[in-house]
Amino acid sequence: MQLTPQGGPAPANSGAAIKDADMSTFMADVIDASRQTTVLVDFWAPWCGPCKQLTPILEKVVKASNGTVRLVKVNIDLPQNQPLAQQLRIQSIPAVYAFRGGQPVDGFLGALPESQVKQFVERVAGGKLEASPVEEILAEAKAALEQGDVELAAGTYAEAQSIEPTNPAVLAGIARTAVQMGELDRARQALALVPAEHANHADVAGAKAALALAEQAQGAGGDVANLRAKVTADAADHQARFDLALALVGAGQREAAVDELLEIVRRNRAWNEEAARRQLLTLFEAFGPTDPLTIATRKRLSSLLFA
Repeated sequence: MQLTPQGGPAPANSGAAIKDADMSTFMADVIDASRQTTVLVDFWAPWCGPCKQLTPILEKVVKASNGTVRLVKVNIDLPQNQPLAQQLRIQSIPAVYAFRGGQPVDGFLGALPESQVKQFVERVAGGKLEASPVEEILAEAKAALEQGDVELAAGTYAEAQSIEPTNPAVLAGIARTAVQMGELDRARQALALVPAEHANHADVAGAKAALALAEQAQGAGGDVANLRAKVTADAADHQARFDLALALVGAGQREAAVDELLEIVRRNRAWNEEAARRQLLTLFEAFGPTDPLTIATRKRLSSLLFA
């Protein structure tokens, strides 16, 4: 007999895409069923806050798969399910395991945003699902940002945040647009909302690097013209050249900033504990690994370092 979680809806019938299971039905609902299709198992408990965020997302993605995957929910707070949790070594929740061919093949811990849950399902099921609303909005925002329409991008990212408030890609996008609009406090606020488990998300890391560059540019201590004059007067003034590079970044002159940093590396790589090289690495992170300037500059830097 299947059990109904506390406060949850009645369990679906045996052929449903989403159902509840316990120790007595796990073999049929998960192990046997996974020989026919991919089965996700959501281990949860009524007292688990992140579970309440994740389970509705899992249900939504599974429903959208049109039978590609099934979802089985196991309440580990029930005494009869605790031996199952121990057998599968469930130490924290939410925990999601994907079963295929009678065996667990993949899984993740913690609450993920819808876009990442969808990617996980696509990976374990080997099929492409339709784009979620947030993914479509993110694509629009990124396109607007690439075309230089920062205000449109900011508004589009805000629309995405209303759907997924803690999506790391959305918050990173908000931070990036805020940096470009000179609103550094708003960028900091957006990044502060990123859940701890997504602190190393690639988009978040890039946004943090962009914010750090903007903060450095504010404290560079001079405008481009004055700093360029200092460098012209004394080509060995590496601090002035470094500050010039930061000012150029703040002015949006990325290529010129890269040139100045590479010149410091060429003249004195070890200056200020390799500050120029380290600053270039920060630029690469802020620009993104696939940015043409990142790719070209990495090659130039390698030529200097290994010449």
